[in-house]
Amino acid sequence: MIDVMRSEWTKLRSLRSTVWTLASAFVMMVGLGGLVTAVTVANASADAQAGPAGAVQLATVALPFAAIAMATLGVLVISGEYRTGMIRTSLQAVPQRLTLLYGKAAVFTVAAVVVGLLSAYTAFFVAQIILATKDLDASLGDPGVLRAVTGTGLYLAASGMFGLALGSVIRHTPGAIVTAISLTLVLPQLTTILPGAWGETVAKFFTSNAGLQVTYVNPRPEWLEPWAGFGAYLAWVVVTLLAGSVLLRRRDA
Repeated sequence: MIDVMRSEWTKLRSLRSTVWTLASAFVMMVGLGGLVTAVTVANASADAQAGPAGAVQLATVALPFAAIAMATLGVLVISGEYRTGMIRTSLQAVPQRLTLLYGKAAVFTVAAVVVGLLSAYTAFFVAQIILATKDLDASLGDPGVLRAVTGTGLYLAASGMFGLALGSVIRHTPGAIVTAISLTLVLPQLTTILPGAWGETVAKFFTSNAGLQVTYVNPRPEWLEPWAGFGAYLAWVVVTLLAGSVLLRRRDA
């Protein structure tokens, strides 16, 4: 497994798409968050009060877009090999198919966690520097802030892993990316209008509805607790990856 992970790390850092996609996620988080914060501060009245929840929300306003960038990279990590035919070479080098898949997943997870946390904390501190000009800033010591900022970084990483899991199932880059967007941006909104108690249950356990709870300073009280919601999102990732594992063993390369 160590040799497989070393090989996958070489692949990951050698691809220009990896560098550009990770950079785009970082720039969106920091740049868009800083821009929106600066505009908000410029238009704020003298007696305005942002509070910890508002300060974190401004800093992480680009989270949905950065999450899609991470999911796209996750898809490319595996679907790119199918597109180029490189997967056949990889499987010849590592005949144990699940070892290859899990080695790829482990390397990507580490990279995604590092970039996700770096993006979240950088965006937070940049926004607080801007907010401090009008005494609207928050600190990591405020209730819920540390958890929300850390959760934002972990949510970005989990979104990347969800993309990789979907890529292992679908194998087709555009199809997997569209599926990731549908499952994390479109369908979660639609589940909130489902009627009855069963509709509420579906909504609070559905992908990003559950996962985003950990990114809020004041999460929705009627939904899952922050870390429980993030755990539900990870369950979606794990189940999808297991489906990809089964298909990898049964299908031709």
